[in-house]
Amino acid sequence: MIILGILTDVASLFGNSEFRFFGTFGFTLPAIMSFVFTKPLVEYFGKKITWNRSALLVLACFIFSIIISFFPVLLIFEGIVPLLFAVSLGFIFGIRLIVLVAIADFRLKKMFPAAVTQSFFGTFVGYFYFGPDFLLLSVTTHILFGICVFLFLWLIERPLKKNFNISALNFINAFIAHNTDGSKALETFFREIGEEVYVPQVSLFFKREDKEDVIFTVPNLHPGPMGEIGGGNLPRILHDSLPGEAFVAHGCATHDFNLVSEDEVSKIADAVKKSALDVEYSEYAGKSMRFECGTVKTLVQTFGDSVLAISTRSPGMTEDLDYPIGLAIMAEGHKRFKNVAFVDAHNCMVDVVTSVLPASFTAYEYIRGALSAFEGCYDCGQDEFSIGVCRMELPFTRADGFGDLGIQTLVVETAGQRTAYVLFDGNNIHQGVREKIRAEVLRYVDECELMTSDSHVVNTMSGKNPVGLRVPPEDIIPYVIDSVKTAVKDLSPATAAASTGWCEGVVVFGSQRISQLASTVNAMLTYVAPLGVAILGVALVFSVIAYLILL
Repeated sequence: MIILGILTDVASLFGNSEFRFFGTFGFTLPAIMSFVFTKPLVEYFGKKITWNRSALLVLACFIFSIIISFFPVLLIFEGIVPLLFAVSLGFIFGIRLIVLVAIADFRLKKMFPAAVTQSFFGTFVGYFYFGPDFLLLSVTTHILFGICVFLFLWLIERPLKKNFNISALNFINAFIAHNTDGSKALETFFREIGEEVYVPQVSLFFKREDKEDVIFTVPNLHPGPMGEIGGGNLPRILHDSLPGEAFVAHGCATHDFNLVSEDEVSKIADAVKKSALDVEYSEYAGKSMRFECGTVKTLVQTFGDSVLAISTRSPGMTEDLDYPIGLAIMAEGHKRFKNVAFVDAHNCMVDVVTSVLPASFTAYEYIRGALSAFEGCYDCGQDEFSIGVCRMELPFTRADGFGDLGIQTLVVETAGQRTAYVLFDGNNIHQGVREKIRAEVLRYVDECELMTSDSHVVNTMSGKNPVGLRVPPEDIIPYVIDSVKTAVKDLSPATAAASTGWCEGVVVFGSQRISQLASTVNAMLTYVAPLGVAILGVALVFSVIAYLILL
């Protein structure tokens, strides 16, 4: 800002302007004073803004003010400089007010003192350059732009207020606070628009002598929307809430079934624990078998009177399956099995796409593929079996696409066959990575499937951060192989039981809420720009009228 102020002064000298050193005193000095006062004034009302953001906002307004005020000076049209400078002050006041209510506090009256600082100091500089009448002109432009900003904010707030009874600016405040400070204020909004659901959750329970119990559970709820907000870290929280080693796989649920708060996870944990009571354990399991229907491949394995089924479309795109698809698959399976644990492997991402919806051809392939798998494995014999387990932490971060649980591996051995179930705590797997890792794992076991928990702690600003995108598969494979080998070494005789519990009254976003919210926001975005230009034009016209009247 200091350099730009000096350059502006130099340019005005070459242009023979009568306003000497106006760049330093008219722009740089007010900007620096505003930089000093913005952060304390914002924090006085209990909100936060960093020095860097304060400086960036001041610099942006500094540049706007120069462009509006001094462009005609360079063309030697100095007669209207007082008007243009007053307009620039009103304009940057409006810009600062909009930005501060968006990033700090949505309440206009609390952000007004911080918003007016830069234009306030600029007004007094204008007084010394242009005379007392400039004060009245500047106050007038401030009022005009303030009214326009109020009208603009009211109009963009109206759709969300009307449809969801939430404040768009307050929502933005909470979103920014989450990404900067880890605040969970967003959960308040989600709870306001949320609704209760009642969904089944199938769990497989494994017991071994002198070793910890193992649970393989499939929530039909979604680990979203992002970071630690809502159910973003559902897999880790549920894992820590259950006894023994818990595998939290990905069931059939879209973002409509995001938990509004991590507190809702306790209802899921209670349902799993309750369903574990009075179950009957079996010493027998069938061999794993793989079936195909079109693009869908399903791996199934029976445990007593229950079945575990895992479906994937890899190398085709795999995205969330809508809840009714899972219900239909479970209903088909119940014709032959008491409990049906159906897992969406969620293991192939190209880009963020829409979910798989009921009645689509892809949904048809999933349902028909699962039905074929249930029919194919139903009459196959079962033998005594063993399991081995490993959970391995990884040297990779959430930014790399890996959640807190790292890699979990379950190896099941029966009738001479070993099957490895590898679960990444992450949101999907980059296209082609599943095939590379699986090929290496099959050197040590007879069958294998890779899954992700769909944890959204790896997502903050973007929904695209799959395993293998930022860390090449060559760096991941050694850890996967180690986990499989460790699980094989851990093999010991086991018994299994399964149950279907009900997660009752879990508060989620609600059916179609995400679509409705996105549609409302998209509609808002279509008119925000033209509305802003129109309101700015009105403010400029009235500023000119005020100039003609006052000066």
